[in-house]
Amino acid sequence: MQSTVFSRRLVAAAGAAALLAGCATAYSPGQLAAGTPASEVIARMGPPTGEHAGPQGTRRLEFARGPFGKHTYMVDLDSQGRVTGWQQVLDEKTFNALPVGIGRQDVLYRLGRPSNVMEIPRRNELVWSYRYDAVFCQWFQVSLDRTSQQVTSTNYNVDPMCDPDDRVVPF
Repeated sequence: MQSTVFSRRLVAAAGAAALLAGCATAYSPGQLAAGTPASEVIARMGPPTGEHAGPQGTRRLEFARGPFGKHTYMVDLDSQGRVTGWQQVLDEKTFNALPVGIGRQDVLYRLGRPSNVMEIPRRNELVWSYRYDAVFCQWFQVSLDRTSQQVTSTNYNVDPMCDPDDRVVPF
């Protein structure tokens, strides 16, 4: 009787492991080599969360990852659909290089989809917020004019997920 129960548990565990392995995707591109076809990238990482057209027929595949979207990997493809490189774009170096005046599509190409979108009607703006790994709990924000779809400003701000709650703490 005990061997039957053990056998059933072993089969159930093996089945669960196989199911998880079938659903698993790579979190980051890791050792993704130049020249790898896009189909292999997608087989390895899962469906992209975005695809952006680049110059001269190039493309950029976006893979937003992690809890609360703190990592976005962009995989660059040549006009033949083969990898030329990749990078994790949610970092201060990339944020600080984002110029005011560029369009919505260029922001998506550089940073990918935002973690949060807020509309400010009185200013005719959209504010896109990007969570990222930071020493302090902050996020990067991009303000876009709703009419022209161009960046009007960028800044860092406290991530609302880090704000303390309103409980009264006794002295």
